[in-house]
Amino acid sequence: MAPSPGVSLPKPEDPIGELLKSYNELNRSGVDELDEEPSPLEFMRYVARNRPFVARKCAADWKACVRWNADYLTNVVGAQLVNVAITPLGNADSPVESEDGSLVFVKPLELEEPFDDVLQYIQNQELQAREDHQEGKQENDNLRNEYEVLYADVPKDVAFARVALQRAPEAINFWLGNSKSTTALHKDNYENVYVQVLGQKHFVLLPPVAAACVNEQELQAATYGSSSGGPPDDAEELLVQADCPGGVVPFPTWDPDQPRMRSTRYSALCRPMRVTLNPGDMLYLPALWYHKVSQSCSDEGLCCAVNYWYDMNFDGSLYSMYGFGTSVARKELAAG
Repeated sequence: MAPSPGVSLPKPEDPIGELLKSYNELNRSGVDELDEEPSPLEFMRYVARNRPFVARKCAADWKACVRWNADYLTNVVGAQLVNVAITPLGNADSPVESEDGSLVFVKPLELEEPFDDVLQYIQNQELQAREDHQEGKQENDNLRNEYEVLYADVPKDVAFARVALQRAPEAINFWLGNSKSTTALHKDNYENVYVQVLGQKHFVLLPPVAAACVNEQELQAATYGSSSGGPPDDAEELLVQADCPGGVVPFPTWDPDQPRMRSTRYSALCRPMRVTLNPGDMLYLPALWYHKVSQSCSDEGLCCAVNYWYDMNFDGSLYSMYGFGTSVARKELAAG
């Protein structure tokens, strides 16, 4: 992969640059594709190598993938109050540029609203191209809590992951949104098994060794709030409000889809992987992998998915080496 114009490559003796080049040489640039679920042993090999895969159509016979559509979800969940994330740009939990040009880490405004109203709003926003604030579902094990009525339509765990990891999922999450919603580049301390139900999800993936590429910075924490103090009527009412008490959040600021903006001198060595999930597809996203997510909708104007979070194993070398690499990269970049 050729470097971006105007970006200087690191010197040959640079150990971080050598690490990235070595990783690129020893690992394929794409995501492995399987035709069926892996066995627990096959899955554990991917976990041990900290490498992703997608298993095509292996969840196509799940009840959720067969039954779920707008009518079914509305009839089952009805007017139950659910947690909703609202932002003006569809960019929950992401860096946002303030008026002075600095970046702040902004979380969405969270409200409770009737599910049937939320689903219809998401559909109308997609199908009628409305441009006001965006809405989507939150995680925190919501499929076993506020969406418990839908829990019977998915397996209680992913069998190959439970056997291999010897633990039950820490959380099972239900996601509902439209193409207006995007997720900024970030990482999680979970082994993530992600299943697409409606529409498509588009992932951009970076391995943990790309820590020096993503320009992680400590950003002031903030939250979207309504200028009226109540539920917002449109995007203009949403304001970025500094958290009180204040704090900082370490977060990537480089976007692999805008490689020249906020890049580091190592970003040119990064080889992002891209994979699209269709209904019934399953993605294994290893712990500590950076990922950015966008989505496309079904004919009904919906995108829906379920994911299983399994706690990562913090012993062994992966987490410690990641922390070491991140610390070294931060110091090297600070030194210029």
